[in-house]
Amino acid sequence: MPAIRLPDGSVKSFDKPVSGAEIARSIGAGLAKAALAITVDGVVKDLATVVDADANIEIVTAKHPAALDLLRHDAAHVLAEAVQELYPGTQITFGPSTEDGFYYDFARAAPFTPEDFAGIEAKMREIVDRDEPIVREIWDRAKMKAYFVEHGESFKAEWSDEIPPDEEISVYRQGKWLDMCTGPHLPSTAKLGKAFKLTKVSGTYWRGDPKNPTLQRIYGTVWRDDAELKAYLHRIEEAERRDHRKLGREMALFHVQEEAPGAVFWHPKGWALWRTLEAFMRSRLDRDGYVEVKTPQLLDRKFWVASGHWDKFADAMFAATPRSESAKESEGERFYALKPMNCPCHIQIFNQGLKSYRDLPLRLAEFGACHRYEPSGALHGIMRVRAFTQDDAHIFCTEDQITVETIKFCRLLMGIYRDLGFTDVRVKFSDRPAMRAGSDATWDKAETALKDASAAAGLELILNPGEGAFYGPKLEFVLRDAIGRDWQCGTLQVDFVLPERLEANYIGEDGQKHRPVMLHRAIFGSFERFIGIVIEHYAGKLPLWLAPVQAVVATITSDADPYAEEVAAALREAGLRVETDLRNEKINYKVREHSLAKVPLLLAIGRREAEERKISLRRLGGAAQEVLALGDAVTKLRDEARIPSA
Repeated sequence: MPAIRLPDGSVKSFDKPVSGAEIARSIGAGLAKAALAITVDGVVKDLATVVDADANIEIVTAKHPAALDLLRHDAAHVLAEAVQELYPGTQITFGPSTEDGFYYDFARAAPFTPEDFAGIEAKMREIVDRDEPIVREIWDRAKMKAYFVEHGESFKAEWSDEIPPDEEISVYRQGKWLDMCTGPHLPSTAKLGKAFKLTKVSGTYWRGDPKNPTLQRIYGTVWRDDAELKAYLHRIEEAERRDHRKLGREMALFHVQEEAPGAVFWHPKGWALWRTLEAFMRSRLDRDGYVEVKTPQLLDRKFWVASGHWDKFADAMFAATPRSESAKESEGERFYALKPMNCPCHIQIFNQGLKSYRDLPLRLAEFGACHRYEPSGALHGIMRVRAFTQDDAHIFCTEDQITVETIKFCRLLMGIYRDLGFTDVRVKFSDRPAMRAGSDATWDKAETALKDASAAAGLELILNPGEGAFYGPKLEFVLRDAIGRDWQCGTLQVDFVLPERLEANYIGEDGQKHRPVMLHRAIFGSFERFIGIVIEHYAGKLPLWLAPVQAVVATITSDADPYAEEVAAALREAGLRVETDLRNEKINYKVREHSLAKVPLLLAIGRREAEERKISLRRLGGAAQEVLALGDAVTKLRDEARIPSA
């Protein structure tokens, strides 16, 4: 009979198989009332699950890490039930939980609109109040398909045929509504609570294929209580206020347009921001012993076949062939591809000339232009693009140097993030994926080396199973921004595979050829995406050293124009990025306009300032003014605007 080990180490024995609900009741009435599900040896199961063997059991309540995913999955089912009650004839398809909510895809001729949400939410609350028991049932395939055909659910009927023959088919029933689902779910709809809200509706395709019928996807979010829901909605409002696309327009930084999907047009101010960030990164790399290189964007396909990228990334690569017949003749049957990453190119540089163990570690860095195909629906401002620049580098080293180089890189990365205002950084360890190159022995060696190096670097790792690169395990550095969102940016990967495939060698102390280890590393990930993250993190109010326009010298009266030009020239001489505003407009108008453009400093110049050779300094977001002598102002602002690495 089962012996149940609880999280506190205690063991409860039962004389017969026992359900999760019974285990909770045996511990206490309060816990039984709060119970949502159980975990059996770490796997979340329905509360009704019967345990018939010894097991480690946790009772999942609203405070448990697994609770939110349960609530979100159930909210999707309650949404689907509500929609079908309100709009008979609507077909259901799929409805999973997401990172911060849920969605369900529906097939319906008439479009849903946000105006429908209030009625749907009211029906969802009604279903919660009904306290409908949620019951798991096992059906055979024939019964399943017949049910959906009878009820006009053609999409579900089609999907019934896709389930592997040996797979058990489970159905979850709540009231009169049901859906096939693997679960787990809450014991009843009342357990969902009412801290949910529908957020948007969009179009999608059945099974993600544009050739298939169009569906309508309703999104929502759900939380443990109203306080959590309110906090989330506030974060969403903040995210909209900080949207880099909106701020990019207001600050005149960049634009994207239909004729160049997934590519960015950088305006002068945006390019000034880029160049400042690049100079900052370059100075850090120079100081850390990197050498900068530049490699081609267009290479023969056979190059990518040899590296293994063609098998892995062919669908995401842009291909090119000569257009003219004469070019085709001279080029033969060559087939080219735009590089999606820089790593194989850096091996080509390493392979030029004989390398000795004394040359290692060799740190090759590149701000490399890359191209990858992203579906048009996935493109998002400068955050998700097709043409991007990686702050890429590859460290060629011996196995004995992996730990030292990992420590050195982590110190560099954390320092750069800190100077950019990101102090909350999490590190994920991504191990071998299902589709990979290299033997298990090679992967064992690479994973052990990276774990040992991470421990030596003092990193606390979060396991991210199966998410390694196809050639090696990796660390993923995740930044948390000012409103609590996580962004995966930096990476460090240990690679024994590509040096083997592309025949990289060095001469060891023994005079024999050896394969170098290749450490792939990035800090920003891509300049485009990282700039978008920085803009949103600061809501456009960038640190002075990073702002594309650091100061505007604005006149109050036209007779101060000559002095304003002199002030601007002095600031430029000190290295600041400065503009003048000599327009015949009131100073309050100028202040509002430059505040909208997020200019950190406004130097107001009137007749008195010109006569006394002073400036009146206003800072973005502040009401106070500071009056300074010109020389003092130049010295003060020059020091404030200094790049952190300087």
